[in-house]
Amino acid sequence: MSGKVFCDITISADGYSAGLDQTEERPFGDDGGDGSGGKLHAWMFDNPGENRAEIDQVLAAGAFIMGRNMFGPVRGDWDRPWNGWWGDDPPFHAPAFVLTHHPREPQPMDGGTTYHFVTDGIEAALAQARAAAGDGDVAILGGAATINQHLTAGLVDELRLHVVPFTLGVGTRIFDGVPPLKLDQVRSRAATAITHLTYRVLP
Repeated sequence: MSGKVFCDITISADGYSAGLDQTEERPFGDDGGDGSGGKLHAWMFDNPGENRAEIDQVLAAGAFIMGRNMFGPVRGDWDRPWNGWWGDDPPFHAPAFVLTHHPREPQPMDGGTTYHFVTDGIEAALAQARAAAGDGDVAILGGAATINQHLTAGLVDELRLHVVPFTLGVGTRIFDGVPPLKLDQVRSRAATAITHLTYRVLP
């Protein structure tokens, strides 16, 4: 029996997963915070112990999917070396499938992560991720545009939102262009400066 397909993403209270003016130094754009994680992801770095259960739950997936923008700032052809934001030993320790229009050979990393670059769309990436995960879960990590595509296509079993208590007003937003969804709340937990919400996506 195969595992769940879940999406996991941090958003502002008004649904934005990144602000404007994203750069290599500030991958989440102008979100009101300092550093590469910005204000949106401070919960992971400032209070990792308090949020360890949610972090570990994501990283327990058997395979991962992410969009090209989440993987890095390189656009177009792979004309410069880039192996993700996470250094030589990314935290995934499992196959990670990167959606792109530009072919590239798989990139093995330390710790068991191998990036696979998929050029033929989200369903092909999900099929490969399911095969790699076996009985494990598949985690779709973002960004918002990638998650929106999977939600629109009806490919998601569970949606996990980490909601930070501030608004952005502009940027990249979850649910943009997604048809109405039926959601069943599975759990919620409030922590310091974050609320963790899990929904089952109903047919």
